Amino acid sequence: MTEAPQVVEIFTDGSCAPNPGPGGWGAVLRYGEHERELHGGDPGTTTNNRMELTAPIRALDALTRHSVVRLHTDSTYVRNGITQWLPRWKTRGWRTAAGEPVKNDDLWRELDAAVRRHDVTWFWVKGHAGHPENERADRLAAQGCAEAGGGGGAAGPRSRAKRTRRSTPA
Repeated sequence: MTEAPQVVEIFTDGSCAPNPGPGGWGAVLRYGEHERELHGGDPGTTTNNRMELTAPIRALDALTRHSVVRLHTDSTYVRNGITQWLPRWKTRGWRTAAGEPVKNDDLWRELDAAVRRHDVTWFWVKGHAGHPENERADRLAAQGCAEAGGGGGAAGPRSRAKRTRRSTPA
């Protein structure tokens, strides 16, 4: 009997402070009992959307073999882009419905390629709502932003709920 492949859970976030400005991204990867945290930053002029896109790209690129992935993001931009808009952009030659060039198409192309190497299901989780792994990804993104010379992004001091939220499928 063949065992079902173990699922890799990935939680991602991006940060930019100020926006535009230096930015950071973070990801928490979980495979069974194993966890790995990733983060990085861009000291140049970037945006929160670019960092939100960079996080899942780097997380998926960190996987060393084809994997079944449950990817959680608090970015509706990323979730809607990958699940709804991307196929139409590709059909239109990377143009929006209005005929304008797709913003951040370089990163959308990278994300598209990274997703094709895996079996990815996308989930949206409400940001800053007490979801433990999303909060960790948020802190990692803020760390990446701070290391890049930014203000640390949205993960600065504030009160946060302690309850856990379930992710909803995209």
